[in-house]
Amino acid sequence: MKNLFKKIITDFIEKEIKGIVPRAYAIPLESKKVISLIGVRRSGKSSILFDCINRLRETTSRENMIYLNFEDDRLYPLRLEHLDLILESYFELYPRKREEKIYLFLDEVQVVEGWELYVRRVHDTFDISIFVTGSSAKLLSTEIATSLRGRTISFEIFPFSFAEYLAFKNIEVNLHSSKSLSFIKNSFEVYLVDGGFAETIAQEREIARRILSDYLELIVFKDIAERHNISNTALLKHLNKYCFTNIATLLSVTKLYNEFKSQGYKLSKDTIFNYMAYLEDAYALFSVPIFRNSIKEEQRNPKKIYAVDNGFKKMYSIGDDKSKLYENLAFLHLRRQTKEVYYYKGTQEVDFYAKLHDKALLVNVSYEIKEEQTKRREINGLLEAMAYFSLNEGYLVTHDEKEEITVEGKKIMIVPMSEWLLCT
Repeated sequence: MKNLFKKIITDFIEKEIKGIVPRAYAIPLESKKVISLIGVRRSGKSSILFDCINRLRETTSRENMIYLNFEDDRLYPLRLEHLDLILESYFELYPRKREEKIYLFLDEVQVVEGWELYVRRVHDTFDISIFVTGSSAKLLSTEIATSLRGRTISFEIFPFSFAEYLAFKNIEVNLHSSKSLSFIKNSFEVYLVDGGFAETIAQEREIARRILSDYLELIVFKDIAERHNISNTALLKHLNKYCFTNIATLLSVTKLYNEFKSQGYKLSKDTIFNYMAYLEDAYALFSVPIFRNSIKEEQRNPKKIYAVDNGFKKMYSIGDDKSKLYENLAFLHLRRQTKEVYYYKGTQEVDFYAKLHDKALLVNVSYEIKEEQTKRREINGLLEAMAYFSLNEGYLVTHDEKEEITVEGKKIMIVPMSEWLLCT
């Protein structure tokens, strides 16, 4: 095993890292904390690690950096007791580095059970900066909360935002330029349907579809079925299909249970709850609760479900449901900024109430508001919620309408989605 570690360490030190697109994440290089990057499979966690390594290489010797991907088949089956051999192998190659600061990058760390015990000990023992990635929210959050409490800074990594997507395509963002706006709107129509996984952006649609299909297979079988010892993969795949087909809708577990049971599946309500939790754990899906002042009241109401990327919806749906795709994009835009995203329901419903660090946002999403009745309904919902939360402004995000309305001192900004994603 030592010889293998030495080979992997040496090969990476010699490797040139090219073609990495910088992301909109301010990852510290010299923090005294363990840096944790958590997100759905293929969301760009490894690329962000490589970007960190390239930035470090500008001022630090390559030989001071160790990178390992725990999903490398050559390391299988890697166990906790093997991890001590990493630094042993490294210091045998570079004995003088014991007196220097080194950097350890561990990719897909959740593969090794008990990894957090090793990371904690190494972090406390050596002059070392540690970066880890994982594709399991539950695993990382649980382990960090126990063994790494106070020792880590966590970053959630998502597929490309619309701003990152435009940067990837070298499209200038200037909302005052007609030329720039035309490119932005053209790109938005593709991004809306195809999503923001980096590997799919430059591909033809059929190839991109196959790539997304492979991602879903990996999530279902490797990140969920294999990790949680699920044998009923047919039910899991069926639930997967249902959820991605029905993004931006309320989920009733009772209704789903009755529907699946009528189709011949053997299951319990707990099975559905567990499988939904696993999909969320893998960052494939998110559930949004109603806003209430007590957790019990939140739990009594159904949650709305959203996908980590719009591209997953087209894997199961024929045709584009623009209204649902718009709402899913709005959710992702807010969720990138905060975990505190809710929907509001009083006399009327508002799609999102989000609590950010320095402010709160109310957002309704409506693809078309050309009919006065639709526009009035969306505005009235916002006004009711603004009064409830004591806010003076709200957003109505649409396809292409742009207007500012003031009602009794309260301001409602009607904004095209393609612009709202770039300015809030």
